[in-house]
Amino acid sequence: MNDSRSPGPPRIVVIGGGNAGLSVAGRLHRARAGDITVIEPRETHAYAPLQSHIAGGAARASEAVRPQGDVTPPGVRWLRDEAFTVDAEARRVHLVSGGRIDYDQLVVCAGLRMAWEQVPGLPEAMATPAGISNYDFDLAAKASPMLRDLRSGTVVFTQPPEPASCGAAAQKPMYLACDWWRAIGVRDDIRVVFVCPDPVPFGIPAIDDELRRKLDEYGIEVRYSRELRSVDAEARTLVIGHGDTEETLAYDVLHAVPPQRAPEWIAGSGLAASDDPHGFVDVDPETFQHLRHPEIWAVGDAASVATRRSGGAIRRQAKALVKNMRAVREGREPSARYDGYSVVPFTVSRGTVVFAEFDRRGRMQPTVPFWRSLFRERRSTWIADRRVLPWVYWNLLLRGRA
Repeated sequence: MNDSRSPGPPRIVVIGGGNAGLSVAGRLHRARAGDITVIEPRETHAYAPLQSHIAGGAARASEAVRPQGDVTPPGVRWLRDEAFTVDAEARRVHLVSGGRIDYDQLVVCAGLRMAWEQVPGLPEAMATPAGISNYDFDLAAKASPMLRDLRSGTVVFTQPPEPASCGAAAQKPMYLACDWWRAIGVRDDIRVVFVCPDPVPFGIPAIDDELRRKLDEYGIEVRYSRELRSVDAEARTLVIGHGDTEETLAYDVLHAVPPQRAPEWIAGSGLAASDDPHGFVDVDPETFQHLRHPEIWAVGDAASVATRRSGGAIRRQAKALVKNMRAVREGREPSARYDGYSVVPFTVSRGTVVFAEFDRRGRMQPTVPFWRSLFRERRSTWIADRRVLPWVYWNLLLRGRA
């Protein structure tokens, strides 16, 4: 494809057709901001939060996926291709197919890349029957019967270091599995080890207290301030460590979440800060406008948003971005500000959730302002997370209506 520039509505290109990309595209279309094209290579769209429920045996795999064409907002063009590089000076995206597309405004919503290869032996371990993860759709589907049918042995759950896409979601299948094993009377026959990269379960005191209570309740062994360093798939052993300290653990089942980073083409295109080792798009974390290329924007996991990344943060980010893009095109300064709001619903049993909402400074930001204890383990927030939010996602968020 080769689009030459011509008079007409602004051409807006969105790289990425996930939660962030479609949420932004839907809002831009509803705002009549211009002709909108979404670049997305995948034919199937997954609602990532449900993968934790799938892995934990609390949802069917079919609930989490829909054809990409069906979820692309009406009026938005879907280009089934992949970005190879961006020429910011020429305002052009070069595609993996060899084509190219020009833009007046570019929004990068490329997400994060799962860097399995950064942990020696981890890709090989995931290819064995004992390797599972809620961060990959196929591995989540594989996890469901594996954890459901287990009656004894050692299961190790690992959480990735930041930055990660809702990294603490690695804990959700662990709680779901423990609740199931307890219900069927085999919990005492299964050793569960949780490898946490931080000295606390999450990093916000009130949430840490709730999670520690569940960790103790389920009898989970926690290795705080440890990261997964290597895996021997054949021997079913792994090495965790911190600094010079290392420990080898044997496992029967390994639920692992890999390190994560921005797609390499972002830094290769000069869109990341030169001193950013993770390669995120170098935007103002409050307005989402690029610091060196004002016609480029970014939200979601690939953007330097200065807060914990999560799918639940996208709505406020997309809303602010669209307002600010309109302001800039009308000759005004961007005025909508994003305070770093993010949310992690910890599914801590098969019927309750610890609902963590916070800003970039770690202050609690409950959706219902006067309900200061909304974060505590509740059945009502489980209903919202498991039943209400998926419907809102498919029917409102991806259409730019919420």
